[in-house]
Amino acid sequence: MFDKSMKPYERLRALLADDLNKVSELISLRMQSKHAPLISDISSHLINSGGKRLRSLLTLASAELCGYEGIHHIQLAAIVEFIHTATLLHDDVVDESDQRRGASSVNTLWDNSSSVLVGDYLFARSFQLMTEVGRLDILEALSDASAKIAEGEVLQLSASENITTSENIYYKIIEGKTAALFAASMKVGGMLSNAQDNIIEALSSYGNALGISFQIADDILDFTGNEAQIGKTLGDDFRERKLTLPIIDSISKADNKELKFWRRTIEDGNQRKSDFDQALEILKRNSSIDYSKKVAINWSMNAKESLSVLPESSVKNILDELADYVVFRVD
Repeated sequence: MFDKSMKPYERLRALLADDLNKVSELISLRMQSKHAPLISDISSHLINSGGKRLRSLLTLASAELCGYEGIHHIQLAAIVEFIHTATLLHDDVVDESDQRRGASSVNTLWDNSSSVLVGDYLFARSFQLMTEVGRLDILEALSDASAKIAEGEVLQLSASENITTSENIYYKIIEGKTAALFAASMKVGGMLSNAQDNIIEALSSYGNALGISFQIADDILDFTGNEAQIGKTLGDDFRERKLTLPIIDSISKADNKELKFWRRTIEDGNQRKSDFDQALEILKRNSSIDYSKKVAINWSMNAKESLSVLPESSVKNILDELADYVVFRVD
């Protein structure tokens, strides 16, 4: 179990502080634009708004685990952060979100066009950095992850508002939109270190399982968390008519009255002020929150099991605790 006095990602930040500072310096340098200062303003707002840099930390951690001694892990960590930030900019436009990490979202402070175009710029910057690393296999891994993220977002868009969406479709969505970058973040650190194939696969599997667990926990927190904790308005997913695991499970157990409620609120989009509280009551009555927690914990255990092939180290121990933390934050 993790030490609750200090969160695992905070311990990881402390352990990798020197490298993380270099990543921040590189990000600051590469998000500048001589001819379009708006890019720097928007990028700085989001990148410096209190994010955990979790994906960047995973890249640095995997390189450390594999004994990498070069400098390219700094570029890879910056690439991962650029990709992640670009997806956030695009997500907030698609979701019409007005908050991100507890602050006003970019599309609210500026506009949708600026948010989309700066996201595109950050994607382009990430691919510029990839070419500087000079590893075609790593370029392929990060390109594949970027494509999977987009695919997951499109799948979610098509599944939204459809109460027949299955758990299998849900997993495909979150494997793309969330887990793909977690997996790539871990994988490229091992690839850069020329680690053995089984080690690279273990790192990727850890990232994938951690990302799935992380996203399920986030979906639970949209119902049971608090706004300071989740950095957005409670119930946003419900109001955006997203089919997350708690809702999908509850629909599978619904009686006729509950199905009528889900059709009105999710399919028809006819939502009333009291509907979020009613949705939460239905989820609790059907034990859908508890079910989702169990699923998230199982994925967390899968992540920890993936690390078993790696030698013991302080980094490995923190990653093990991190897998616990992403699910136990929902308690």
